[in-house]
Amino acid sequence: MNTLFLLFVATLVMLVATGMLRYLPGNYRTPALIGLVVWIGYGGLLGWGGVIGNPALLPPGLFYLLAPIVLFVMFMARSRMGLTVALSFPLGLLMGLESFRLLVEIFLDQLWRDGQLPRMMTFHGANFDILIGASAPVMAWLFASKKISERTALLWNVAGIAMLANVAVRGALTTPGSLHLIATEVPNAAIGSFPFSYIPGLMVPLALVLHVLAIRALRNRMALTVKDGPCEASVH
Repeated sequence: MNTLFLLFVATLVMLVATGMLRYLPGNYRTPALIGLVVWIGYGGLLGWGGVIGNPALLPPGLFYLLAPIVLFVMFMARSRMGLTVALSFPLGLLMGLESFRLLVEIFLDQLWRDGQLPRMMTFHGANFDILIGASAPVMAWLFASKKISERTALLWNVAGIAMLANVAVRGALTTPGSLHLIATEVPNAAIGSFPFSYIPGLMVPLALVLHVLAIRALRNRMALTVKDGPCEASVH
């Protein structure tokens, strides 16, 4: 399964890189691609070197992975650069790409069957993230076809962040070490081992950034609608 998962990671990275080249402004493309390569290398080394899965580290190994992610997401959520990036991509694409989470859930299910993570981390337990992954292409199509409003799309993205937070917190609190505060039948050892360390190191931040960018773009459109007035603004 390791090889199959690495192929999934490579495909996902290729899709993200292609989107950057296709939609980002010219002066953003090279820094974005360099940042993507550096992050893939950094996250991979943390998993390969056993840093993430080391239960004896203080602060926990996940800190070295999650701290830069939190800072990056905050930057994208608050900065003018983040707004520029958000407005560069088609909103339907930002929402539709969330469908990759459906495949992540399939891998999590297999890891549970292999005894590498607890049942609560799968759609058999307390992980409802599969609903976002399954609904993403439908919501993207509905929005692109102007069959749902910006407000509906906004609520879907907020729900996506909530479901992502649910599984991310449970994942962190079931890992071996000082963060293991939720008792489960088996510890969540998978996310600390390479290549599955790319689940918290790539999949989770990608899903979160897609939601943040979509929300920024939606709020910008809604603000313009209010400013222009109901007669001049188009309803999507």
